[in-house]
Amino acid sequence: MINEEIRTEIMNRLRAAEEEHNVRIIYACESGSRAWGFASTDSDYDVRFIYVRDESWYLSFDIEYRRDVIEYPILDEIDCGGWDIKKALYLFTRTNGAFLEWLNSPIKYIEDGEFANNMRAIAPVALNKTALCYHYSHMARRNAQEYLSKDKVKLKKYFYILRPLLAIRFIEKYNMPPPVEFEKLVMEVAPENIVPSINELIVLKRSLPELGVGCPISVINEFIDSELDRHGEVFKGQGRPDIIKGEEIRYEVNKIFLNEIKRK
Repeated sequence: MINEEIRTEIMNRLRAAEEEHNVRIIYACESGSRAWGFASTDSDYDVRFIYVRDESWYLSFDIEYRRDVIEYPILDEIDCGGWDIKKALYLFTRTNGAFLEWLNSPIKYIEDGEFANNMRAIAPVALNKTALCYHYSHMARRNAQEYLSKDKVKLKKYFYILRPLLAIRFIEKYNMPPPVEFEKLVMEVAPENIVPSINELIVLKRSLPELGVGCPISVINEFIDSELDRHGEVFKGQGRPDIIKGEEIRYEVNKIFLNEIKRK
């Protein structure tokens, strides 16, 4: 899925980031369209990682003022950035949709130790499903309002609306985090009448640098409108409920944190 030349360059940049910032990367993956399975021929590589610093860094009195992300300017096709483990774990307790997708990305560059496996193991119990649905509903509604209200639409934007809507249907049906891969969502929860149109879009997007602008696809638009209407006010105003109140989850998250900062 990632050619060896690009993978080698990505690994070189991740190792360089470790050296530059004196950190240890414990997990790195692909996010975005390549992980979702509908990348265009010229899609960027969205590399995301979780890192750990020396134990003494976390004992600093001013830790709340210290930077907890590593970011690089986008100069070419590789977009690389990461979060400190403490930030990642806090966002996990807030059911952060992006972090959950990183953990389950089908394209992994680094998986050092048991951090990712341990997080995957507690995710189904720990996450707040209402908060996750809110995340996906907000994403779908925002993109629909911005891109589907015109006579001509950017066809690739259908993916950025359909994927979160199908993710919600998956959560509702299976009561667990949705798969990252778009085609798995389509297979599991998409209504049969829209599947042919979706498959045509997938083939086009994978084969062209840019899908371009086209006429609205009525059968897909009808599905989008009906799903957004069905959500109604259900997910609005829910925000991100904090799940850290659960003593068992607090214990597990702290154990994972301590294991990683003490591990050499």
